[in-house]
Amino acid sequence: MLLTVLGCSGSAPGPRSPSSGYLVEADGFMLGMDLGNGTLAELQAVRDPFALDALLFSHLHPDHCADFSALTVLRRYHPEPSRDPRAHRLPVHAPSEAPTRFAAAYAPDEAERAVADLTDIYEFRPLAPGTIHIGPFEVTSGIAAHPCEAFSFRIVHSGRTLVYTGDTGVSADLDSLAAGADVVLAESSWTHADDRPVDLHLSGVEAGRLAKAAGAGRLLVTHVPPWTDGATVLAEARAEFPGPAELVARGARYEI
Repeated sequence: MLLTVLGCSGSAPGPRSPSSGYLVEADGFMLGMDLGNGTLAELQAVRDPFALDALLFSHLHPDHCADFSALTVLRRYHPEPSRDPRAHRLPVHAPSEAPTRFAAAYAPDEAERAVADLTDIYEFRPLAPGTIHIGPFEVTSGIAAHPCEAFSFRIVHSGRTLVYTGDTGVSADLDSLAAGADVVLAESSWTHADDRPVDLHLSGVEAGRLAKAAGAGRLLVTHVPPWTDGATVLAEARAEFPGPAELVARGARYEI
């Protein structure tokens, strides 16, 4: 598998730093995972957006899905698409409210929204806990500890495993999902403190503990907000996890 970071800023984009978005590729199949603010521009810099084979959304907060509306405009109105978006409707694996939420974001006026059915170019497939196959990937979804319908993912291909936490607090389900992963891509939105809200985000300490308990091969720290010191978050994670750990950056690529 090849993991490409389109954006990794947490909660909001930062200076020259898009919000959350990733590509996972194998066997010529391109899976987009989240598409936050600014990530469509980055996608166009590295790949043809019409070559996307599927999209996977952890949850529907804007920093993880805002550029879906821009992708919709591109797919509907580009005069010379490399692949006909109506003949090849893009599968969208997402929380259950995605069809109505994305239609509302694309067409905020109620009268316009009445005719803004996005199923001419997308095929929506609601997520649920369990395992499905998306192209060559075996994808196991687990419930994330977050205030909305949200998921963490375990993605397996040819015996190699990538776990993406999405936005989540500490949970036993996440520990199980991450067990034995080759790479854990873990959000770390803040430094550690006893008074942090529960069921919202991970600290650097908690991301490091997650990777250590999982016996992970590598920890990739992501989703650090513009107002949080990434170096401090990474130092926390490294103090807990004995394996290689790094802070991801826009444009970074990792072979898994």
